[in-house]
Amino acid sequence: QVQLVESGGGPVQAGGSLRLSCAASKYTVSSNCMGWFRQAPGKEREGVATIDGRGSTGYADSVKGRFTISKDNAKNTLYLQMSSLKAEDTAMYYCAARYDGNSYCPTWLRAAFTYWGQGTQVTVSS
Repeated sequence: QVQLVESGGGPVQAGGSLRLSCAASKYTVSSNCMGWFRQAPGKEREGVATIDGRGSTGYADSVKGRFTISKDNAKNTLYLQMSSLKAEDTAMYYCAARYDGNSYCPTWLRAAFTYWGQGTQVTVSS
């Protein structure tokens, strides 16, 4: 019955910023590995950022220095702060979480993530 609900996507100009949110229910954000993935039309879903149960983060090279993943444990919510957005960031962005009890984030192992949100579209205009 775990649910992940993304919000915050939309159209944005190149160079602009957006903050995506992922509200979790029936799941504890603080103690588990969670991540953000994205998928552009005709392309495979790719990992963007992860954060583990200790707060350690990892980023794809393409977003390093521009995106920040974080948790607000009090709100049981995962965030992705995106800045200096580029046209190539255009994609459907998905929140993902490992099965409850898994604090460790395996690097870019999509199959390790059990729960997925419905996605929120980010469209960056050049």
